[in-house]
Amino acid sequence: MSKANTIFEKGLALFSALTSFIFVYYALALLNASGVPQWDRVFGYVAIGYGLGNIYILSAVWRQSGGWALWANKLIALCFYGVFLLDLFQTGVKSNLEYVGALGVAGALWLNWYAVKTLAGRRQEPATEDRQPKKPKGSRH
Repeated sequence: MSKANTIFEKGLALFSALTSFIFVYYALALLNASGVPQWDRVFGYVAIGYGLGNIYILSAVWRQSGGWALWANKLIALCFYGVFLLDLFQTGVKSNLEYVGALGVAGALWLNWYAVKTLAGRRQEPATEDRQPKKPKGSRH
């Protein structure tokens, strides 16, 4: 693996971890505020679940490969985005800029999924000649 790919993978993982922590931080601020409607509290709990779930998936795929990681990341991202859109429409769209924000959140979720996909693919690469074990001398195989 080249140095550029390694830096790219670490950058994706860092971005994914950072956005997950931002989701958790935002949700905790929302839950600790006074006078928050019940629906927004539900959104806060879902945001915390997504942030922590993505951190877990990211750390698990960093240590070992697993096909489950892509499926789990898609599932929690789609659930979070569904609740995010419901919250957006529940409170009412006041400006067209809110649609741009929804696209930004979708982009962040996609990049988080792409980070998991890239890290999972890194673990499943076939062995190259440099990493294959050497044959003992005198072996004809």
